[in-house]
Amino acid sequence: MSNKVPNISEAEWEVMNVLWEKAPQTANEIILSLQEKTDWKPKTVRTLLDRLVQKKVVGVNQNQKLYTFFPLYSQDECRQAETQSFIKRIYGGALKSMLVHFIEEQSLSDDDIKELRFILDNKPKKN
Repeated sequence: MSNKVPNISEAEWEVMNVLWEKAPQTANEIILSLQEKTDWKPKTVRTLLDRLVQKKVVGVNQNQKLYTFFPLYSQDECRQAETQSFIKRIYGGALKSMLVHFIEEQSLSDDDIKELRFILDNKPKKN
């Protein structure tokens, strides 16, 4: 989708992860899946689903007796939007500052460094 991905909360990410694993799903299937990982009540999950539908991140198929829910954005689209939002909020939009911070603060193995060098060496340059 080309339009802007709405911001989703941490709890909403949990619901989305269930839908990205398998879709479409009924509310009850989503509730059962989340109850294995969380202590959320069914009403909480339904509220999160309602919010995601209102934000137009999740669609609803109402053709059957049971409503089924499905993601309107891919996991990659949501990750990219979340990454951009994070970089703007925390690093003032400066990707370089974020990368320098992480590289200086994290302990990197020789393999990590080789992989990062490979990625950078193969990244197309902007004009």
